[in-house]
Amino acid sequence: MRVISANSRLINIANVARIAPLVRALLLVTLVGFLAVFANTARAAPEPGFRGFVEGLWPQAQSRGVSRETFDQAFAGVTPNPKLIALTKKQAEFVKPVWEYLNGALSARRIARGKEKQREWSDTLRRADNQFGVESPVVMGVWGMETDFGGFAGDSYVIRSLATLAYARYRGDFFKNELLIALQILQEGHVTPANMKGSWAGAMGQTQFMPSSFKAYAVDFNNDGKKDIWTNVPDALGSTANYLKQHGWIAGETWGYEVILPATFDLSAHDPANFETFAIFAAAGVTRADGQAMPRSGEAALLLPAGRRGPVFLVTPNFKVIKTYNNSTSYALAVALLGDAIAGEPPLRASWPTGDKPLNRAQSKDMQTRLHAMGYDVGELDGKLGEKASLALRQFQRKAGLDPDGYPTLKVLERMHKAR
Repeated sequence: MRVISANSRLINIANVARIAPLVRALLLVTLVGFLAVFANTARAAPEPGFRGFVEGLWPQAQSRGVSRETFDQAFAGVTPNPKLIALTKKQAEFVKPVWEYLNGALSARRIARGKEKQREWSDTLRRADNQFGVESPVVMGVWGMETDFGGFAGDSYVIRSLATLAYARYRGDFFKNELLIALQILQEGHVTPANMKGSWAGAMGQTQFMPSSFKAYAVDFNNDGKKDIWTNVPDALGSTANYLKQHGWIAGETWGYEVILPATFDLSAHDPANFETFAIFAAAGVTRADGQAMPRSGEAALLLPAGRRGPVFLVTPNFKVIKTYNNSTSYALAVALLGDAIAGEPPLRASWPTGDKPLNRAQSKDMQTRLHAMGYDVGELDGKLGEKASLALRQFQRKAGLDPDGYPTLKVLERMHKAR
């Protein structure tokens, strides 16, 4: 009996059935192992299109001062990450209400950890304030929100992440440019490829700079010749303070205050899109929730993240500076309130309307679509109600005789369904 023919070298399946049980089992294990090795080899094989894309980057990288050695080291063993493309397409079905977001962001554990870190790095924070005019609470708020004070800054290799997104043409040429800048950062020796870790989208270090932000705003705050935002806390905090300063942070001014609106306050007379003097708000009967007097100078705008029934704020231009870090009202509010909590400020006085059921993504898109059909500018119809949609909603509410607080609810959506 021969399992393998000398002429054809093929397995004679009919004879396999007559092999002793032990031999047959060994043969099957061998065959399965061969197939597994073959499958793994096939999966590990580099994608020709991706390798061509990488080689096509070389002339552009070279023109930016990247050496061939740095280029090859950066891309050694790099393959596209299919999980990243799935992440770019993943959308939550429900939009998380601001109070749920803040509950997670301002946990007792995070505030306690922030206070410890503030004591540990007080000298660095004081020096950053003196040099850049950015107070420690906002820097601590950013640090805490981005990586839990360095607790987790991402474990994805930045070059692989950016190369995958650039190869997929996600967001046009944005990630391709970020990838080329990341190569320049490696060339300048600020970090090694092994330590160039970050988020799935390429945000790096303890306060999550994209490579372009690193290039523009990172500083060597401890004067060791490197801008190391990954493992060097002074560099990370100093770079964050510099970023905020360069984006217009006004030294000595807060981000804002929680306030109380009088029952007769006319929202239609004070558009949240416009800044007005604190004196105007004081004259209209607006008071600070902490009982302190309104500032005698400066400007602010109304912020009603949950409508009139939730906490209301007067925010200064510094609040918009925080939003340049992440253009989300919930994020900016979390940074501000986390920084205040670390500095020992009391929690909010007003309660959130937690009984409200937020619009889900389909309902939010329905609201956007209806506002767009009415002629309002709501931006992209993506189910994400941003600043443009909020402004459009206020305009609709005002026209419909509703309180123009810009807060999207099912009741307002139902009113739109009835509108002609």
